Amino acid sequence: MNKLIFYVCAAAAFAGLTLYSCNKAKPKGGETPPVKIGIAKIVQHPALDTIEQGIQDGLGARNITAVYDLQNANGDMSTAAQIAAKFKTEKVDIAVGIATPTSQALANTIKDIPVVFTTVTDPIGAGLVTTVAHGEGNVTGLSDAIPTVEHITLFKKIAGINTLGYIYTASEANSAAALKLVEEGCLENGITLIAQSINSSADVRQAAQSVVNRVDGLYLTTDNTVFSGLQAIIEVFRAAKKPLFSGDVTGVLNGGCMIASGFNYYKAGIATADIIVEIINGKNPDTIPVKFLAGPDETDFLIDLDSAKNCGIEIPEQYIEQANKIFENGTLYEK
Repeated sequence: MNKLIFYVCAAAAFAGLTLYSCNKAKPKGGETPPVKIGIAKIVQHPALDTIEQGIQDGLGARNITAVYDLQNANGDMSTAAQIAAKFKTEKVDIAVGIATPTSQALANTIKDIPVVFTTVTDPIGAGLVTTVAHGEGNVTGLSDAIPTVEHITLFKKIAGINTLGYIYTASEANSAAALKLVEEGCLENGITLIAQSINSSADVRQAAQSVVNRVDGLYLTTDNTVFSGLQAIIEVFRAAKKPLFSGDVTGVLNGGCMIASGFNYYKAGIATADIIVEIINGKNPDTIPVKFLAGPDETDFLIDLDSAKNCGIEIPEQYIEQANKIFENGTLYEK
């Protein structure tokens, strides 16, 4: 089957609208050049790595020939800005930001090629779009907003917590937005919140040690800096025999969090690839709505029975039946 691969090129003005994609004529050799895609992630950890792989696999499954420039900002905003400048100078066809800080850097730096953000908790609060009904200029993407209030309600039902710990990165817009939801969840459930901010992954262990003796359990949202130091949190709370609830399942598949409920980040990568394909096929980013993962097949629910036993908590059978992933005796079982 003949493949027609559209090549994203420079912006052009037409009828007062900005166009960010067009068909690229084949070179004399007769082959369509590959689409050059720059992908920047804020830090390396399993969830973000899985998104990155999902994007590549998703495009491959759609027969998109692409070359990738994969960059990691290592949790540093100045590095994120340098990556954005690199993508702009080297004229990638589409720039993809995984997580809020790298997406912000790309959107602030690049104005003449499509920018696709992915797994940004609050794209409006991050200044990437003004509405989720459509993109903004050359920017659109996917949000990984999670049902934080519902998570906290579930945590109280299962673990009986009265005080909740929360560690977040003060400088990340998505973390500030998540903090408001955590506060709302605690207020609705009559829970006292003990929040501890950090500036970098180097602060994670100290933050965990600071709150562990003052709380009944700890809730983790999709904070990339916090998750880069997740093992330190697990070690501190395991020693104290206190439970963890994670809003990211991908990062806790090796055990340590009693409950984890959240999006399947590989499928988030696939969904991001679908947005990229829309742009390659000629759609302007500002006509593409911000996408959300909401279907049951796009989420995971994990129960770690080893962690529950360590904390002296018995998980009701109804939740074990609902879980599609069970961690027991050091092994992950998937339904």
